[in-house]
Amino acid sequence: MMNEDAIISLITEDPWMMDILKTAKAVQLPDWWVCAGFVRSKIWDTLHNFSDRTPIPDIDLIYFNPSHIDELEEKKMEDRLKTLMPNTPWSVKNEARMHLKSNMPPYVSSVDAISKFTETATALGVTLDEKENVILAAPCGISDVVNLQVKPTSFFTETKERIEIYETRLAKKNWKAIWNKLNVYHIGYVKEQC
Repeated sequence: MMNEDAIISLITEDPWMMDILKTAKAVQLPDWWVCAGFVRSKIWDTLHNFSDRTPIPDIDLIYFNPSHIDELEEKKMEDRLKTLMPNTPWSVKNEARMHLKSNMPPYVSSVDAISKFTETATALGVTLDEKENVILAAPCGISDVVNLQVKPTSFFTETKERIEIYETRLAKKNWKAIWNKLNVYHIGYVKEQC
């Protein structure tokens, strides 16, 4: 059974992932995390015994800085990261402003924002400490991701609008077409975990 230490080892032993994390660290954003598909896809690829990495559409780098919530700052960071790693599809978001875009209550940190991602299996982030050790944030736990379960976070079961967002996202992502061992749960059939 895969545990948090095993996930950290998977990432630590992956030179590409470590290059991404070291590059993210180099831009010195406050409370930064590389999250979502970056972590989830690595776990699912491993559990499916894939020899090649499943391509991901972007590298989600989030941070939390309530002092500078201008979207232009995020674009400047993306440009800086593209200079450091030109062939990487960076997507940088300041979670201190994302509640405005998503019409949600304000987040208090990046990990708080991660806890409100759509699926528990996606509510994952990694960062590096001062010694470049990988730190894993899994505010909804790792049980669903390592057991190949796709379920909503509790945040996405609270309103009809959020339930629709979850269901629409499941249809759009169609993860089961890539990772055929997944069990995808629709709202009404699952009790949320986080």
